[in-house]
Amino acid sequence: MLNSITTSLPTMDPNLLLTGLILVAAFLYSSVGHAGASGYLAAMAFVGMSGVMMKPTALILNIVVASIALAQFYRAGQFSWGLFWPFALASMPCAYLGGMLPGAWSGYRPLVGIILAVSAAKLLWDSIKTPVLAAESEKVEPRRPPLWAALLWGAAIGLVSGLTGTGGGIFLSPLLLFMAWGTTRQSGGVAAAFILCNSMTGLLGNAPNLHSLSPWMPIWIGAVVVAGTVGAYLGSRRTTPPIFMRLLSVVLLIAAGKLILT
Repeated sequence: MLNSITTSLPTMDPNLLLTGLILVAAFLYSSVGHAGASGYLAAMAFVGMSGVMMKPTALILNIVVASIALAQFYRAGQFSWGLFWPFALASMPCAYLGGMLPGAWSGYRPLVGIILAVSAAKLLWDSIKTPVLAAESEKVEPRRPPLWAALLWGAAIGLVSGLTGTGGGIFLSPLLLFMAWGTTRQSGGVAAAFILCNSMTGLLGNAPNLHSLSPWMPIWIGAVVVAGTVGAYLGSRRTTPPIFMRLLSVVLLIAAGKLILT
């Protein structure tokens, strides 16, 4: 059950409000290959959802949207198996471990949020300052990360994603772009697959809380299917690299705000 909505919105059904926020988050996040967990968690916290419900709800919605985004980016030729597998191999067991651990890392949340906010600012600045370079980067084959680096980063991101109840895409995408390990759209395709794997293993770690899901869950799933399909199609085929980077910066800012303020 959701707690009472804030007094500033006394007549609004919190479930209906949450449905609208989830729909918007799914559209925005899927347009950059993400699944929306940090947005869903922020929305659920805003309407006062019980903490025990939030992680499994976000992870289930993540699995749905990440599956859609991966299919769209893959069909558009924006997925690299060679880039994906070492990050995923190391991240999945760590995401499972993080999903089982209690939320004892709350003191570090603001620091992670600040890092994401700085990443968002850099992406936004790069997209405005060098839009031509950003567009040209789609035509250049990026260098691949060393295997040890991909495994190390994958493990770290997997653990944090399990702790936060997210798929880890908010950490992987900026890493790929800043290190020039993938093009803008390619980062979206790899992030979608990465998020899907981490969300499934993270949900296994949250299995004891699945009994507490809201009866509104089918409605929320339907909302993210529609929004995720439209967003992922536009992001994988229509969005230019500079716009893609700006959308990603918005997603990172939402995630940063959630970590800093909640």
